[in-house]
Amino acid sequence: MNSVPEGSAAAGPGRADPGASASVTPFPGVDVSATESGPGSVPESVSGAVPESVPGAVGGADSGALGPPAGAGPGAPQVKTSLEILRSLDSGPRGLVEARAEERLARFGENVLPARRPVPWPRRLVRSLRDPFTSVLLCLGLVSAVVSAWGTACVILALVAVSCLLRSAEEHRADRSTADLRDLVATTATVVRRVSPDAAPLEREVPVAGLVPGDVIRLGPGDLVPADVQVLRAGGLTVHQSALTGESAPVAKHPLDTPDPALASAGPFAQPQLCFQGSSVTSGSGTAVIVATGGATRFAAAHDGRARQRGASAFDRSVQGISWTLIRFMLLTPPLVLMANAALRGRGLETLPFAVAVAVGLTPEMLPVIVTTALARGAARLARTSGVIVKRLPALHDLGAVDVLCLDKTGTLTEDRPVVAAAVDGADRPDPEVLRWAALSALWTLQLAELPAPDALDEAVLDAAEEAEGWGACAAYEGVAALPFDPVRRVATAVVRRPGRLGVHTLVTKGAVEAVLERCALDGDERERLLALADRKAESGLRLLAVARADRPARPGVYTPADERGLAFVGLVALRDVPAPSAAEALGVLARRGVTVKVLTGDHPGTAARACADLGLGLGLRTGTGTGAGSGADTVAGSGSKPGADTGATIEYGDVVTAELVDTLSDAELARVADRATVFARCTPEHKARIVSALRAAGHTTGFLGDGVNDLPALHAADVGICPRNAVDVAREAADVVLAEKDLTAIDRAVLAGRHSSGNIATYLRITLSSNLGNVIAMLTAGLMLPFLPMLPAQVLVQNLCFDAAQLAFAFDRPAASALRRPAVLRSRDFLRFITGFGLLNAAADLATFGVLALALHNAAGDGEAAFHAGWFTENLLTQALVMVLLRTGRSAAERRAGGPLRAAAAGLAVVGVLLPLTPVGPLLGMSALPPLYYLLLGSVLGLYAVALTAARRRYERRHPAEDESARGLEKAHGER
Repeated sequence: MNSVPEGSAAAGPGRADPGASASVTPFPGVDVSATESGPGSVPESVSGAVPESVPGAVGGADSGALGPPAGAGPGAPQVKTSLEILRSLDSGPRGLVEARAEERLARFGENVLPARRPVPWPRRLVRSLRDPFTSVLLCLGLVSAVVSAWGTACVILALVAVSCLLRSAEEHRADRSTADLRDLVATTATVVRRVSPDAAPLEREVPVAGLVPGDVIRLGPGDLVPADVQVLRAGGLTVHQSALTGESAPVAKHPLDTPDPALASAGPFAQPQLCFQGSSVTSGSGTAVIVATGGATRFAAAHDGRARQRGASAFDRSVQGISWTLIRFMLLTPPLVLMANAALRGRGLETLPFAVAVAVGLTPEMLPVIVTTALARGAARLARTSGVIVKRLPALHDLGAVDVLCLDKTGTLTEDRPVVAAAVDGADRPDPEVLRWAALSALWTLQLAELPAPDALDEAVLDAAEEAEGWGACAAYEGVAALPFDPVRRVATAVVRRPGRLGVHTLVTKGAVEAVLERCALDGDERERLLALADRKAESGLRLLAVARADRPARPGVYTPADERGLAFVGLVALRDVPAPSAAEALGVLARRGVTVKVLTGDHPGTAARACADLGLGLGLRTGTGTGAGSGADTVAGSGSKPGADTGATIEYGDVVTAELVDTLSDAELARVADRATVFARCTPEHKARIVSALRAAGHTTGFLGDGVNDLPALHAADVGICPRNAVDVAREAADVVLAEKDLTAIDRAVLAGRHSSGNIATYLRITLSSNLGNVIAMLTAGLMLPFLPMLPAQVLVQNLCFDAAQLAFAFDRPAASALRRPAVLRSRDFLRFITGFGLLNAAADLATFGVLALALHNAAGDGEAAFHAGWFTENLLTQALVMVLLRTGRSAAERRAGGPLRAAAAGLAVVGVLLPLTPVGPLLGMSALPPLYYLLLGSVLGLYAVALTAARRRYERRHPAEDESARGLEKAHGER
């Protein structure tokens, strides 16, 4: 049926404890003069940023998942009331004075986790050595030093040093850029402070890093708890602390105004008055005082300064799989070279430096530098041009590989501002009283629960009520208490005192139709009739709120969800969505780019289906025939049922699936259904995460766009978590990518940037590895045919160093249009086929150079071995420059000029290859000048090689027609961008 959207701010997304008290507790009477002194020193109890007597901060038994921080005392802590904790912190309900807050900030440091602090350069350099290729290079250098090949060892170690320095520099620049970008969306907290001891307290937003022990802060739905705090005041406050305890259900929190001896033996996470950094507010609101910050928090102690790492994405796994395969080949090369030379040429360990150099020739040692540079440039360009912030650089990889994008309907496909279409009673007649009661519930829930702002539905109701009759009718009512909305109850209740009704409190409940009707005193027939009425309206694409009320004798006690019973049904408020102006066009663009959009929403199936159909998402609203989908509107929406249901036949799934059906499916069945369905309706946070996980298990690279606390599980489950800049704090912290606006057009630009960077990385890998493989094959063959080594180890390594420097241009290149048309996924089999095919062609060109050298040097005077080395060195660099240009992009690469940076790098590489043997450096490396005839013959070989490369490339493209068509289809659009 229909439900209130779960992602709105006022709704307090997440799950709440239905049995938790939702009292609005008055702030305890505190003698401010007794608790506040002048701006003197901070009491000793605040030392270490936390008083010793606060449970869960220092000392005490811990029944949760975390142990106490370092330095915790062994004794059981004394539980302190709100008044006692304020006194121990030398604070008060009016907050700290600004001068005292500055003193404490200087004493205890910023409220920053160790993982967020800058990484020192020495640690960054050591960390760069953990790259597999860099580690192998270092080992090869040490082996060369052991066999006294000092020149080879020096060159190898120079390669390692250059790689580490470049990678460290790029990572440092990327971290600095990411930190600057994070400052644009830095998490803030609402803190209460005073300019002077006698000044009035003021609420203002400050960065979380500037909070200190003793600060009084406000908490609302969606807020991330910025430090370890003790609650001073609460109204229906519940928090998620699964990051600390593993509990999936929210926990109710309330202040401790009187001592409770029973809490002394409870663990810190069982203390109802304590909230910890790393948790998030799911519903309600509260006021709290900070007792621990930064490294003194339990979150910091548990994580030990280490940020949680995501699992490897599909793109990362592909690259690493190919890389480790090549490393295995590289490690096998030296013993094979030694054995072959010993068997055929009778050579011994004198060939070990050459064998090591051949192994180095296989290594794409610049891979870490190219990856980091390409991603850092892509992220910086995306932030500069589109306002999109990539918080985790590898997420740009994943964006380029995304082929399924999951999102909510509200605020993305439709504007986050529904409008009231009608307000009717139970007989479907217009009734202004229904709108008035709904507005009363929205108004007093907003006021009494201290919600930061009304959600979209409440705002629409309040706007419609103001237009209809102004605020005069509502102003006569006095609010008593409020039970905020939570996704478990799916209702919100305001308790008001009606004018002229002394001794009577009126409960006004609004929310999801099914949830409200369950709380009404109705017989079965009447309930079914109202459900059918709601079905008919929901099928037309309307969103519905049911309204009910009940009079109760006035009482001083608190109200709980248990009081929401025996209500009288008032009517229905129907709202309609306004489609986002750019949604239809953006959906079409994403579809052409190979990204499938799936809608995961808490709305009614008919509402979601109508909005998607209006935007051209292409739903087939088929009638389901199985039993697993439910009935009524769900079946009309094409929910379908499980295979092999009561009919005994295979049931076809429709494009719209309800959460009820998801609950009946196994993971394997859900993966098949998720692959075909377009809309998932009535989803809870757990449903969203399970659907995203099922899509990933089916082989899709999945992105998820969310902005609420209830989206956290799915944000973590997806390959890429995406949120808008105005998302709740906890969602923004969990996301990998932050958009300037909740707009599909921005996502399209981010996907393009990811494919741009990934395309450059893939081009680098194809060209470098195919060229390296060809050179290694040629050197191994020549080493067995010639009476001397075809190239000296130092020459091999200098050649690699020159090629590596030129390869940096790949990070600044512009990829082909075909790379932007489809998700950037490297398929190992096709990738290795490309490397093998073009590597063999490169080896053939190298071996053809043997004949050229034999002919040119047959009658030449001087050192023939040094001339041979110079000739092959020149040919290798020239063929590598040719490959960089001809294999750079799609079929048109041979017909168009290469990009500026790549063209310049290839030209520079060719110039070095021709001139280096002629300089004074040439004899030092064992090379001499070549006769003019060699250059004429080499030109012929290179011409034939270019023709062969072009023909092979065209043949390769004929075997991949889809990619070629994509390139032609996007050429114009890509040029316009």
